[in-house]
Amino acid sequence: MHGATAMNKRPLSVTVLSLLILLAGVVGLVFDLADLKLQHPFQNDVLWVCLLRVLAIVAGVFLLRGSNWARWLSLAWITCHVVISVFHPMSQVAAHAALLALFAFFLLRPPASRYFGRTPPQASSAN
Repeated sequence: MHGATAMNKRPLSVTVLSLLILLAGVVGLVFDLADLKLQHPFQNDVLWVCLLRVLAIVAGVFLLRGSNWARWLSLAWITCHVVISVFHPMSQVAAHAALLALFAFFLLRPPASRYFGRTPPQASSAN
């Protein structure tokens, strides 16, 4: 029984990444919504940026809940940042690429894979 409990325990690395993604999404969304009051919603792609922030929040919450699809959403989210940063200074590309490498390392390691691959407990049936 102890092995089953240990296998379902969320790795610390997943908790930290989940909270970082969630924090980035919330803080970014607050700032973007404040900027939205100052400009037209379709100016400077603010709505697209807000959508990315909401995706970060969703990914962070569902990573904490152990949803495997949220792991892939998180990797897609940071990959999107790498692609977008190509149009910025090379230091931003390098920083986002390093974050992508860290996300991939921690979210794809065996402890995380076991956590995200867990199956819900089956209800026992009486014969």
